Amino acid sequence: MVLKIINATEARVGTNILIDNNPFTIKKIDISKTGKHGHSKARVEAVGIISDQKKVFVIPGHDKLEIPLVNKNKGQVLSMGDKVNIMDLESFETMDIDCPEAIKSELQENSNVEYWDVEGQKIIKRKL
Repeated sequence: MVLKIINATEARVGTNILIDNNPFTIKKIDISKTGKHGHSKARVEAVGIISDQKKVFVIPGHDKLEIPLVNKNKGQVLSMGDKVNIMDLESFETMDIDCPEAIKSELQENSNVEYWDVEGQKIIKRKL
């Protein structure tokens, strides 16, 4: 589900966008001026929210970018294995979520975390 669609020239640093149905956050954007007969161009550097993959691409300024719906929730760690089992602190729903190794080393049972739900994909972002 796409929340919003914007032109490439309206995007700013920190904006979440979808590229090939994967969520990314814009880290740097350079917008060139229009030429005599041409259109403005936007050079975008983005880092994946889920995968930490880096993408650099150039698009016309009038092209549309999709902005995904990002829900930020709090949860409590119940158990840890290959995936971390957490319980949402509002709905008390339990789920298995992927966690980056850097954050996983800080976690222990009964600690609180912030997890993001990005278009149905969930990931733990930080320890609270």
